[in-house]
Amino acid sequence: MPIIVEPLNEATYQDQQDLQKIYRDAPDWLFAPFSGDVQLIEGCLGDGSLIAGRFNDRLLGAARLQRHQDVWHLSQLCVRKITRRRGVAERMVNEAQKMASQSGATLRLLAPAGHLEAQALAAKLKVPLDVLPA
Repeated sequence: MPIIVEPLNEATYQDQQDLQKIYRDAPDWLFAPFSGDVQLIEGCLGDGSLIAGRFNDRLLGAARLQRHQDVWHLSQLCVRKITRRRGVAERMVNEAQKMASQSGATLRLLAPAGHLEAQALAAKLKVPLDVLPA
């Protein structure tokens, strides 16, 4: 069964628990411009910008997808520590690219300057990387 990538507009109690587990081990730089995981989760659920990767009714990964007219930015992408290195992030990026393309937009990754993880993901998946304004 593949990972289902979906917008997360209404989070169940279990979804909330899974989101906390996903972002628990994230590095501090990943949350910018938010102050931490709680603010990120609440803010993105509130404005409808959170997407999630779901497998067997559990969330394995999440990211912020900001939809603009011509360019969509994917940021704060994080996969639960115990399920990393299994293609979850790649699937989420690919699905976000499809959603953007269907809306006539281009997907770009967005991260603070100087973080090798973001640069490596962008290079591997051949997705442009924009620097988050300081």
